[in-house]
Amino acid sequence: MSARLDPILDHARARAAALRASGIEAAWRDRLAALPATRPFAAALRRTEGEPLRVIAELKRRSPSAGPIREDLDPVEVARALEGAGAHALSVLTEDRFFGGDLDFLARVRAAVDLPLLRKDFVVDPLQVLEARIHGADAVLLLAVVLDDEALVRCAEEAARCGLDVLAETHDDGELQRVLALDFPLVGVNARDLRTFEVDLETALHRCRSIGADRIVVAESGIRTRADARRASSAGVDAVLVGEGLMRPGRPAERFAALFGEGP
Repeated sequence: MSARLDPILDHARARAAALRASGIEAAWRDRLAALPATRPFAAALRRTEGEPLRVIAELKRRSPSAGPIREDLDPVEVARALEGAGAHALSVLTEDRFFGGDLDFLARVRAAVDLPLLRKDFVVDPLQVLEARIHGADAVLLLAVVLDDEALVRCAEEAARCGLDVLAETHDDGELQRVLALDFPLVGVNARDLRTFEVDLETALHRCRSIGADRIVVAESGIRTRADARRASSAGVDAVLVGEGLMRPGRPAERFAALFGEGP
């Protein structure tokens, strides 16, 4: 893969193996039928012509590329602030070692807000999809850079069994063509190359323009200014996923308004 991505994936695989070894799957499957219905994540992101850009606001403490972002993040407090500011959905980082996330954040945020929630993590095993549902997610991120076609399908099938939507993330043309061929309805295009952590928003938006109107398109990463948000909107994407731009020091609601509010 890459020197940057490999340690993250090694940790993800170790977490998945420990989860398998725990024997928790049967108990979780017994709980599925009694869980409340999921919220419609994909439907919350679809926009029609003339409607404003949809926003997935990400709760994020740190990242390998940016370092510390908001280490004192209170997920419930920030989630409520972003819901009040106008976010259409929330992305909750659950990767612990490299991003400072926690599965408990999902459950706590689920109890505090009504917005649809995406579990954002490096999913390598379908059991992690079930884990996302148990902890309150409405959707799960699947990374084409991490999963081959067979694994993408197996994880997507588990998501369907759990009632979860899938955001299938791509970065390059090959990954995009794979995801489109597998008929994922909700397609993410990440401006950040997870192999190098370099960001190229313009190329990502060009790639977004190539996706048919039958898909819901999410532009991920690289939205740092109001001008960036307008460029994404003009590219015809349905939604943007923004983390660092909202999590930097300051009030998240004010940062949200600066990026997505009306005005010059």
